[in-house]
Amino acid sequence: MSVKERAKHILAELKGHAPFTLFGALLGILFMLVFKNTSGVTSHRLFSVFHPGHVILSAMVTASMFKLHSTKKRFVLVLLVGYFGSIGIATLSDIIIPHIGSELLGLSVPTHAQLHEHEGDSEHADIHSNEDEHHGGKIHLGFIEEWYIVNPAAFLGVLIAYFLPRTKFPHAGHVLVSTWASSSYLLMNLVSEITVGVIFGIFVILFLATWLPCCISDIVFPLLFVKSDIEVTAPCPVHGKHSHPHTHPAPEKDN
Repeated sequence: MSVKERAKHILAELKGHAPFTLFGALLGILFMLVFKNTSGVTSHRLFSVFHPGHVILSAMVTASMFKLHSTKKRFVLVLLVGYFGSIGIATLSDIIIPHIGSELLGLSVPTHAQLHEHEGDSEHADIHSNEDEHHGGKIHLGFIEEWYIVNPAAFLGVLIAYFLPRTKFPHAGHVLVSTWASSSYLLMNLVSEITVGVIFGIFVILFLATWLPCCISDIVFPLLFVKSDIEVTAPCPVHGKHSHPHTHPAPEKDN
């Protein structure tokens, strides 16, 4: 597959995944509306479940693709590709994009009404308690601050992929876990009220946080590691799976 054909296929995949990702973003909005009144501690616990889950899925897919299609199958190489690929993609999707989006939307900044909701010392105590409960605009890097959960999740995904390399995981599940992890991160920083305008902004954040990283995981990585004699038959024939069918072109017969 030539560079031009790869680029064309990637663009076709991005376009094809957009409607499905829109649905995932809507589910993320519903998730946030359901849990909007939860404490920062509860939001953090939700994130501590969905983010490692996303890391495991990403590690399994990335490491499996490398092991199946690369001529270099040593465990150390599979581990490095699976670890950095999963940690990088999951961090971008679940943390970096949501964090930048929350800063742009001002989700971690109390509104004027909240600042003056109470009077006197009780107001001062309530606001600082609320800020302490949430992350207050500080970025939360899971693989550093919760290294004992996130890093083992990546290693687990790589180990599964090394001994049982499979790539046909439900794509719907990947998108759902990624969306809920991003939504949980936004809830961790949520201090302002959720208005109609904020909901629209959150929708855009969740769409970008899921669409680009998941397509990098499901499309770009496979196309980087496929063998030179493999051709992708069609752009994403089944959106419910991580991988797409590949075929070896028939050898030319000598006259």
